[in-house]
Amino acid sequence: MSMEDTVKLISAEGFEFVIDRKAAMVSNTIRNMLTSPGGFSEAQHGEVRFPEISTPILEKICQYFYWSLQFASGKESEFHIDPEMTLELMMAANYLHT
Repeated sequence: MSMEDTVKLISAEGFEFVIDRKAAMVSNTIRNMLTSPGGFSEAQHGEVRFPEISTPILEKICQYFYWSLQFASGKESEFHIDPEMTLELMMAANYLHT
């Protein structure tokens, strides 16, 4: 897999998640950052920093992106969310428009 096929998502604590670009595109916000002709720096470097999103929440978001791709392809399954993560995930989802 080449660098152009992946995106690096960086949490508030600096943890880096390298995921498939297709998975990252599940998020409208990330898609806009990576494809905007206006030249977001994220598009140039292939990485997006989330100073407001903690590592455990960003990890769950990455898992959701992959789950969403599987669900769209007809593989139905549940996506489990621990109750203690719900509020933070809702706030992050609102930002990411996922």
